[in-house]
Amino acid sequence: LLTIDGIINLLLGIILIFFPSGLVSFLGIPDTQFKFYPSILGAVLFGIGISLILEKYKHLFKLTGLGLGGAICINLSGGIVLAGWLLIGKLEIPTKGFIFLWLLVIGLIGISLIELFNVINSRQDGNTI
Repeated sequence: LLTIDGIINLLLGIILIFFPSGLVSFLGIPDTQFKFYPSILGAVLFGIGISLILEKYKHLFKLTGLGLGGAICINLSGGIVLAGWLLIGKLEIPTKGFIFLWLLVIGLIGISLIELFNVINSRQDGNTI
C-alpha cells in the first residue's frame, strides 16, 4: 500500500510541478492565475511520495520516511477538504471537473480507509506497523 500511495503522490506531484497549461481545461478544474501554488503543492506531494517509498524500502536505503499513519492522515485531510470545497465552495466548474475532483476525493478517502483497515487488522493479528 505504501508503494501504491507513494507512486500516486509522485505522479500527482510531477504533474503539478510542471502544471501544463492545458491541464486545467482538460480536467475542468478551477484555473489559477499563478502557477506558483500548484507547483508548490506538486513539490509537497512529490516529497510525500518519496517519503512513502523510503518508508516502504527503508531496509534498502537505510532511511525512514513517512509511515502508513502519516499517509492516512494526509490522504484523509486532503480528501475531506476537497469534498468540502465541492459541497459548499460554490465552484463554477464544468461537470467533468466535478466528476474528476469527486473521483479524486473517492480515491483519497478510499486509499485511506484501505490503509486504516490494514492497520486495524495487523494490530488485531498482533503485528506491529
